Amino acid sequence: LGAMAATPPDYYKVLGVPKAAGDAEIKKAYKKLALQYHPDKNPGNKQAEEAFKAVAEAYATLSDAAERRQYDQDRSAPPIDPRSPSASPGSRADFQWWGQAPGEGPGDLFWTQQWRGAAPPP
Repeated sequence: LGAMAATPPDYYKVLGVPKAAGDAEIKKAYKKLALQYHPDKNPGNKQAEEAFKAVAEAYATLSDAAERRQYDQDRSAPPIDPRSPSASPGSRADFQWWGQAPGEGPGDLFWTQQWRGAAPPP
């Protein structure tokens, strides 16, 4: 993933089926569109080729129960603000300890150095 993940295409719209469509309805729509846009029936037609790829991708996702569940979950999730530190999971590039410069630790949180007779933290 880059800085911001693009919204996945609406596979239900690609196949022309409702979100509640069952496996048989999805398969029927796929077969119809795959025949319509198949490269052998549309030689040299780049738009038909792209449509065929989109239909195949939509069917591959919606025909697999686990992938469909994940797809539906991803589509219903709220968008991520790319400026948010959580936009790239695991990234701590924007994380900063309290009052310290980036790259420095939190300092002596419990003033252990002071207790040992050392000078207090700056």
